[in-house]
Amino acid sequence: METKLQELVIISGKGGTGKTSVAASFAALAAGRAVLADCDVDAADLHLVLAPRIIESADFKSGHEAVIRREACTGCGRCAELCRFGAIRSLKRPIGAKPLYAVDPAACEGCGVCARFCPAGAVAFPERLCGEWMVSETRCGPMVHACLAVAAENSGKLVSLVRREARRIAEEKGLPLIVTDGPPGIGCPVIASLTGADRVLAVTEPTVSGEHDLERVLQLARHFEVTTFVCVNKWDLNPEMTERIERSAERAGATVAGRIRYDRAVTAAQIQAKAVVETGAPSAEDVKGIWEKVMITLNAERPTSNAEG
Repeated sequence: METKLQELVIISGKGGTGKTSVAASFAALAAGRAVLADCDVDAADLHLVLAPRIIESADFKSGHEAVIRREACTGCGRCAELCRFGAIRSLKRPIGAKPLYAVDPAACEGCGVCARFCPAGAVAFPERLCGEWMVSETRCGPMVHACLAVAAENSGKLVSLVRREARRIAEEKGLPLIVTDGPPGIGCPVIASLTGADRVLAVTEPTVSGEHDLERVLQLARHFEVTTFVCVNKWDLNPEMTERIERSAERAGATVAGRIRYDRAVTAAQIQAKAVVETGAPSAEDVKGIWEKVMITLNAERPTSNAEG
């Protein structure tokens, strides 16, 4: 019987909760039977633990930006007059020289008005280079990841591209699972990560901000009708808050998958470019328990761990 491809997305309401650490451990526990996708394209860091070897890369282009061709510019200033975003500025020129204009790419919104109405046709309107995406090999299996350029937009589109490539590779290789390290928060890239996912694991911490941001994440997951699990990282730093968060998560319709104790071995493992489950750390057993609980609910055949400890 053919196994249905499933996708597990790991998210968090805020940065710094340990989401990527859990994702890296899940990648190791999948034992080469999953495709890994790093959808935190604004600040990708799963590669720091998995040490990917890039085998394919491509530019990510989205939208357009205006570029003034100086040799064709007559200096009429019509473009600057029409730009509502203040993205076109007059260049300093010697007295009596023909005026010239240039586009500030960081301020350009790609509306195309300047290109449309330039009397001399001096404004080009090429596609905007917004980043790069890669396909790599890791010790845990194939990985798709990306890097959004500084100040670039359309992170949601890049996330969708990463997920699409991860699915393509999984289908080609006959792998039953995609483990996705999603972005933090509830914005566009998170929405792009959740759409069509089979399971979500929300990682939080026992703090007031962790509780608040988890509520927003669970509300978003509920909107997309995705089965959601919750785990509290560093739970033993505030047991009372942990219990409060777990009760709130259950009221919101999520399943508590487990708790991860505070363990300095997690940081020590990261320094060695390892996931904590690849060591004999106490918290490794906590993560394995959460993995088992989430995997039991998936239709995909559960991969067997080959991690140490």
